[in-house]
Amino acid sequence: MAPRLASAAPSPFRSREERERDREEKREAVLRAAVRMFNARGFHATSLDDVAASLGISKPTIYHYLGNKEQVLIECVTRGLELLSAAADTARAQPGDGLARLRSVLRSYALVMMDDFGRCVVRTGDEFLSPEGAALFRARKRAIDLSIRALIQDGIADGSIAPVDVRMTAFTLAGALNWPGRWHAPDGPLSPSEIADAMVDILIGGLAPRT
Repeated sequence: MAPRLASAAPSPFRSREERERDREEKREAVLRAAVRMFNARGFHATSLDDVAASLGISKPTIYHYLGNKEQVLIECVTRGLELLSAAADTARAQPGDGLARLRSVLRSYALVMMDDFGRCVVRTGDEFLSPEGAALFRARKRAIDLSIRALIQDGIADGSIAPVDVRMTAFTLAGALNWPGRWHAPDGPLSPSEIADAMVDILIGGLAPRT
């Protein structure tokens, strides 16, 4: 009778997937701490030493996960802009007329502006970035503006939106919805969803055709 082999002991080493998940969780924690500090203090008044101290880690750890201070900021605003881009793409693919799809993207836009990364987009000026970083920032914002303009044009074409100046309307909508990124208080009486619904109702009311 052949001897039974002892079952292998569990490996004390983490799998590749576990290591990658752990790295991503740590990177996200660093990014979230940085964006909240940028929003509360401003970019220039925040140092990576401050961010590191808030997490009980060293500054080289931040360099390891995200890079230097500007790279951290670019990552923060990129995250916010990606959320806005995704909202625009989703709205464009939805059924319904142009006004309904515009409402969808505007509501998502308002919600993003009340998120940490959306706030960072609103509170970050080109002057905080290198020429290369500023150009990238402006290009991504421009792409979102064009997506909103396209939805407005769709609504005009199908009759769900009154004939308006598309460029000026897109600027007005984005300008209004950017401001919650500055005045919204997470502990206020209204939830982000309630604020988004109220603001979009007001804005959409001015676009519907008059009978």
